Amino acid sequence: MRRLWQFVQTVLGIIFRHPITGTTIIPILPDGKIALVRRQDTGEWGLPGGIVNWGEDIATAAKRELAEETGLELVKVRRLVGVYSAPDRDPRIHSICILIEAEVQGNMQIEDSLEIGEVRAFLPADLPEGKLAHDHTQQLQDYLNGVTTLA
Repeated sequence: MRRLWQFVQTVLGIIFRHPITGTTIIPILPDGKIALVRRQDTGEWGLPGGIVNWGEDIATAAKRELAEETGLELVKVRRLVGVYSAPDRDPRIHSICILIEAEVQGNMQIEDSLEIGEVRAFLPADLPEGKLAHDHTQQLQDYLNGVTTLA
C-alpha cells in the first residue's frame, strides 16, 4: 500500500509539477502540554497536520486534520508560527506547510488509524528527542524560540 501511495505521489508530481499546500498544528492543551502523533509509516513522532483539500481554507483544514489525527477540537488559533517550503522538507512530495499554534481541547483519540499509530501529550521540556517526522524538529524549535519563520 505504501509503495502504491509513493507511486501515485510521483505521478501526480510529474503531471502537476506544483507544490502541495498543507498545514501543521502545534496543539496546546489547557495544561500547557503539546499533543504529538506517531506516524504509522515511519514510526516517527510529529505534529498533526496534512494536505489542504480542494475548496478548503487553512483554518478548516487544520481543524479537520487535528480532529482526524488526535480527536482534539481546535478552539482558537493563537498565531502563525511559519511557512515552510523547502523542496526537500517532506521526502514524499514538494509541499508548502503553514504552521500554526492552536489552543485545543477534548480527549485524545485517533480517528485515522491507517495514518496515526499513537497520540500523546508532552510538556515542552519532555518532547521526544531525536529526529521527528519531516521538518517538525525545526518547526517545534521555531515555535519554542518564539520566532516566525519563512523557510
